[in-house]
Amino acid sequence: MKIRTRWDIRIIFSILLFMIFSLPSCTLPLKKEAQEPEEAMRRICFRTPFFEDDMEMDSLLLALEKNEQYLCRLSPDEVFHYGPDRITARQVLETMRAFRILLNKGLSASQFNARIREDFTIYKAAGRAGISTTLFTGYFEPLFDAKLSPDLEFRYPIYGKPDDLVRIDLSRFKDKFKGESIMARVDGNRVVPYYSRREIDSSGSLSGKGLEIAWLKDPVDAVFLQIQGSGRLRLPDGTNIRIGYHASNGRPYRSIGRYLIERGHMTLDQMSMQAIRQYLSEHPELVQETLTYNESYVFFRVLQNGPMGNIEVPLTPGRSIALDYRLFPKAALCFFSSRKPRLNKEGEILDWVPFSRFALNQDTGGAIKGAGRADIYWGSGHYAELAAGNMRQEGDLFFLLLKTDSMKQVTPSEACR
Repeated sequence: MKIRTRWDIRIIFSILLFMIFSLPSCTLPLKKEAQEPEEAMRRICFRTPFFEDDMEMDSLLLALEKNEQYLCRLSPDEVFHYGPDRITARQVLETMRAFRILLNKGLSASQFNARIREDFTIYKAAGRAGISTTLFTGYFEPLFDAKLSPDLEFRYPIYGKPDDLVRIDLSRFKDKFKGESIMARVDGNRVVPYYSRREIDSSGSLSGKGLEIAWLKDPVDAVFLQIQGSGRLRLPDGTNIRIGYHASNGRPYRSIGRYLIERGHMTLDQMSMQAIRQYLSEHPELVQETLTYNESYVFFRVLQNGPMGNIEVPLTPGRSIALDYRLFPKAALCFFSSRKPRLNKEGEILDWVPFSRFALNQDTGGAIKGAGRADIYWGSGHYAELAAGNMRQEGDLFFLLLKTDSMKQVTPSEACR
């Protein structure tokens, strides 16, 4: 009898192991970087996070409202890839509505978590190869002094989108290029890559074409504005102009921080936006070669409000994140945990403390590539600048989607009517 019981236990244990490792949610970390949306996230049923949010709910409700505005512009049948699952825009929209209803129920933390697990499918980002965690960085909306006309001090232009910049859809030439495009210009009877940063800044390839929106007094400011993708320009009369990303030259983004590290000018422990600025101010002879290392060049447009994300809705500080648009679904409801800076009375970073919150995938970025990268939009101001300039923290990224059975209980959304 004992032997039979022992064999029964072994059989049951073997069956359980088979079930666990045959589930897509329980696969091991990817040995190589995710290349397709199907690899970028996986459903999870064990070790789900405790859903706890460190911000006020008003900001989350605002971000959800902006999300619904984007989703309402789409065909209800448009498809999003949640890992291996193909999800319609209507399902994503109903997810937003159901989550908003849940937030307004006034549930306790335990009740709220129980309902999340009951009503929503939870996915986890695959993370970086062999690690399964996500690297979180940050960006913000900077403020720079500027002028609408150049002078001896303000002589570094911020350009609008050039007329000769064209996007070429490569999928129209061969099926193997589906989803791929390039930015280019036509030179005579040839299609050539668009001007590089060196050609634009050093050779003046765009000067005199009436593309200048404003002028800054520091070339480093101009590059950091392009890295952030949006900002405000403060004119001499005290008025502000808000500008945002319009297009890029299509050249590869290359980190100037990594450039300084590789050449021994700085170490990884020293690296931050503030440290780069300080180092270049102390070594002006390195400014041009450092900045032109990044061939990517961003062109701007004047905005009435914003800043705007890649789904064309205003970003919400602390709630909007930027992910790789090739791998993750736009407008997805997310939850993440990482570490954020805690400041002392002097406004300096004291240490980094754990935090978690819900967010929306509303943006992307040239440096945000792969299933293990996320960029948090911090807003504007001193804290936002410090968090964005210094954040490089590991964490976990999750996605929520309303389950089909729960969806049947949700009344059709009125948001698009």
